[in-house]
Amino acid sequence: MDVEHLVQMSNDIANFFRPASGQEQAAAEIATHMRRFWDPRMRAQLIEHYAAGAAGMLPEVRHAAALLAATSPGAAAALPTAAQG
Repeated sequence: MDVEHLVQMSNDIANFFRPASGQEQAAAEIATHMRRFWDPRMRAQLIEHYAAGAAGMLPEVRHAAALLAATSPGAAAALPTAAQG
């Protein structure tokens, strides 16, 4: 899938969750939504994009991608040290 489309979908999800909760809670809800409804390949591609600089991602999406990476086997090892944070 096109990474720009994934980023747009992610930002749309963030815009849905953001009004009801703060940034931390929104990020957790975004990550949960992605675990439940996104194909593992889509999540992996988003994590790769996050690791490559996260262009176009809203702050909540960047945080959600970090949460996904932290709980995805092998994904955290691929992240730059600064991104692991």
